Amino acid sequence: MNQPATETLSVVVERELAHPPEKIWRALTQPHLIEEWLMKNDFKPVAGHSFNLRADWGAVDCQVRAIEPNKTLSYTWGAHGLESVVTWTLTPSGTGTHLRMEQSGFRPDQKQAYHGARHGWQQFFGNLEQVLARTE
Repeated sequence: MNQPATETLSVVVERELAHPPEKIWRALTQPHLIEEWLMKNDFKPVAGHSFNLRADWGAVDCQVRAIEPNKTLSYTWGAHGLESVVTWTLTPSGTGTHLRMEQSGFRPDQKQAYHGARHGWQQFFGNLEQVLARTE
């Protein structure tokens, strides 16, 4: 019997940012900066570290999967039955950095979570750009 492939959906947001990778990396990995654009947290940039993101609506359980300073950061993102993985990729470009975020693992029956994430990440990216604009 062939098992049907479970197709999962991904949310991808890509931005060209006029900042060096090191500066963006700090905003992605320093807890006080993460709090400014994403949520309250107890993040540590260490593979295997379990952490929470906390918001008014609840909490997200996460664990760092992979980390390569100024290049890539990946962590699990579990909330409301959703088990997904968020991966950040930083690529130097002529004008700064190409930042790519992919959240993968949405099941077809998780359309609400998927659409919520699509909307949410646009907002988070806007916040991130504001944080980058005012930090040195």
